[in-house]
This record gives sequence, C-alpha cells and structure tokens, in this order.
Amino acid sequence: ENNGFNFAAYPSRHVALHVMYAGWDYRGFASQGAERDGVRTVEEALFRALKRVRLIAPDATWKTCDYTRCGRTDAGVSALGQVVSARLRCRVPRRDDDDDDDDLSETGRLHEGDEIDYPAVLNRALPRDIRILGWTYVPPAFSARFDCDYRHYKYFFTDWNGLDVRAMNEAASAFVGEHDFRNFCKMDARNVHNYRRRIDSCRVVLAAGEPPGVAHIEVVGTAFLWHQVRCIASVLFLVGLGREPPGVVAHMLDLARCPRKPQYEMAPEEPLLLWRCGFRDVSFRLSDAA
Repeated sequence: ENNGFNFAAYPSRHVALHVMYAGWDYRGFASQGAERDGVRTVEEALFRALKRVRLIAPDATWKTCDYTRCGRTDAGVSALGQVVSARLRCRVPRRDDDDDDDDLSETGRLHEGDEIDYPAVLNRALPRDIRILGWTYVPPAFSARFDCDYRHYKYFFTDWNGLDVRAMNEAASAFVGEHDFRNFCKMDARNVHNYRRRIDSCRVVLAAGEPPGVAHIEVVGTAFLWHQVRCIASVLFLVGLGREPPGVVAHMLDLARCPRKPQYEMAPEEPLLLWRCGFRDVSFRLSDAA
C-alpha cells in the first residue's frame, strides 16, 4: 500500500491531536487488540488511518510511535475534546546533518506553516463519525494521559422541568474535593486498588430559553474511575426525582457509614460526552478541514 514510500527519508515529530468522535457505534475509545467479531474501537480506526496516510510506518505499533491517549471513554460514549499524541512523519525531508528530529523547529528548518495539515490528511481517511479538529507539536516526553491537568465531562439530558435542580446541585456540591469514589463506579478490583479521586467541579447547568431545552451535568476532575461519571449522574437524577435526599451523596462517600455500594442503575452511556481535556502550555492549531 505504501508503494515503496521511504519513511527513512523523513523526520518525525511528537504531535498532539485534538479528536472528536460520536461513540455510539463503537465499543469504546481504547483499542482491544485485533478487531474481530464486529468489535470496533475509535483508536483502531485512528491507527488504521495513520498508517493509510503514511504518517506512521505500516509496521508501527502503539509503543514504537510513542502513542498516548488522554481519556479512555467507554462503549457508546462520545468526545468533543479527546487528545492523543504520537510521533508522526513530517513534511520536511531528513538531511544528513539532522541529529535530532525534535530540534528542527529550533533551527528554523521547520515551521508550523510548512507542516502537513494533519487534520485535513487524516479526516479524508477516517470514518465520518471521527474527526481530527486540530494539532500541535509537543515535547518528546509529553504524555496525553499523565500531562493532562483536568478532564471535563458533560452528561446531557432533556425534560428537566420535573426535576428538583436545586436539590441536585446541593447533592452535586458534596462530590467536590478528594474522596474515595468506590460507591460511584464499577468496581475493577483486578486493575484498580486506589479509588481516591479529586473532583474540582460538579453542577447541573440548565439550557437557556423556553420551552426547556437540553441541560447537562458538568463534572470536572483530574482523573476518573470506570463508569464514575455515569454513576454520579444516576444518583443525581434520583435526587432530582425526589427518590433520594440531597444528603445521599455525602452518605455514600462516607465509607464508615456506607461501606458497601448500594444497588442502583447506572445512567445510559449515549448522553455522556468528554467535553475537554485541559493541558498547560498546549494550544491546538485548528484546521479549516476539520
């Protein structure tokens, strides 16, 4: 497929990509290995596109191209602000005196205006429900996962007239701070041993205008457990419907009073959106082709 394309003739750079996708038809964002039996993930589609447009070598692996992801969204969950990073091919050919690919911009040989329009190239090879919105150079040691300052989720819903939004916001305020969230997630005892996470903001935001439009639950934090946001949304809806008091959140966060997770149904996945991943000193260059 590469028709003799010589990857060795080109330098590579660490690039961060701003990714948007509708996750309803995918079994989550993260790759699950070889896609078989109809299992589709956003990450596998992205990796195929990177190879198809020759931004990474045909034999590249996640490890060899230094790939990292920010958020590991579950099946059916969508994103407007997912971020990934990888070492990608550059447009400027390699010269014999190029010792370090990541020194090219410092020596003046490589400027963003001369670079490949990564969103334009990738979007031609990606399914229509996955779009690259922007890109930027990042340092070689950059990790989309560990360098992220915050992850911002929104859980959308309509017909909020029957909900006690004041009670929901009273309950939501109890989530703010660092807590053990084992009663607000799907337990993964094999892989997770620390259930303490920090929530910076949690509130219900109503849509402007009448009749009632779309509202959302906003949750901002440093990192999240498996299904944590959907569990938070579920309990807040129970409070809004009057089935639980606002104090139920503080009660469930107190493991001395509530040592075992109560039985409750998790909120559906489709309305959940990874809205933004926040980074210090990272500014994406948006593309007209996004």
